[in-house]
Amino acid sequence: MTYPVHTVPRSERIARWILAVSFFLLAVVVAGMLIKVPYAVEKPGPATNTLGTLSDGTELVVVKGAKHYPTDGALYFTTVRVLGGPDRHITGWEWVMGHLDKTSRVLPESEVFPPDTSAKEIEQMNAAQMQGSQKNSIAVGMRSTGVKVPQVNLVASIGKGYPAAGKLKLEDEIVAVDGTKTSTVADVVDGISDRKVGDEVTVEVRRKGAERDVTMTTTDLGGGRAGIGIGVEAKYDYPFEVRIDAGDVGGPSAGMMFALAVRDRLTPGAMTGGKQIAGTGTIDDSGEVGPIGGIAQKMVGAHESGATWFLAPKSNCNDVVGHVPDGLQVVPVDDFSQASTTVESIAKGKTAGFPTCQDVVKAAP
Repeated sequence: MTYPVHTVPRSERIARWILAVSFFLLAVVVAGMLIKVPYAVEKPGPATNTLGTLSDGTELVVVKGAKHYPTDGALYFTTVRVLGGPDRHITGWEWVMGHLDKTSRVLPESEVFPPDTSAKEIEQMNAAQMQGSQKNSIAVGMRSTGVKVPQVNLVASIGKGYPAAGKLKLEDEIVAVDGTKTSTVADVVDGISDRKVGDEVTVEVRRKGAERDVTMTTTDLGGGRAGIGIGVEAKYDYPFEVRIDAGDVGGPSAGMMFALAVRDRLTPGAMTGGKQIAGTGTIDDSGEVGPIGGIAQKMVGAHESGATWFLAPKSNCNDVVGHVPDGLQVVPVDDFSQASTTVESIAKGKTAGFPTCQDVVKAAP
């Protein structure tokens, strides 16, 4: 006895195959959306002209009580947009897309955010850093024009369990270290750390009008760096008001560009000569420019904003090389004096002989 053989039509087999693949792809997409990973994605953020206005029409830098001048061109501060965080892990798909996007960088959350901190705490920390950055920027910008800006250096924090605990107090004014007078925060930090761990250091402080010497034994702050566990903050006596409004942006990395904007507003003529210049870098009360994170993404943001020049901290040169967008010229700088001279040279078209990050990297030991 024979039975008829039933075969599945070819069109039906194809339809079944397509359906199976579709279900598989759907499962992959859903899984990618639901799975959370402890990583963060750094992407280029917007660039904002410190010489311009915010979206609501408010001027970013406002001078009151002193002569100031109109200007032209752009001094952009640059930003990084970060996906992820302690309260919001990125999805598997965001992790994949971050790796596929050449302008983005994927990092473990622990390398981007301090451990055991909430999103709210990070926001507060960034706001405090921005505030401190603006204070330094105003002082440095004013001083670059010859304006006298007195300052005192105060103990702003004391680490629990460190040598300074119980010996120094918040708001103590640090006058000298080992008998050497200190003018800047950098003087204080360098004076204390310029010794071996375990050596003694004597800090002269002014408390309630009376001066006293406090001797402590230094401890290791990490990496063999000697310290006593304090944070020091400059308190300035500005002779007139300068207000900086950066909107919702936080962190200290716009300090150098803010200081340049303050100088530009306080001096006649356009410092940029109408050129489009961007940059990044922290600034301390002595005018030293410090390193920042996400510089590759900031250069992309600067280029997209229309900038043709970019000022980068010299200490970031290893991260600059190989990541500069076409059409953007990068000049490394060490301090505010070099940054302002560079901007003024760009304005005059005298750019021959500028140092490059390639030169810096090659010259490094």
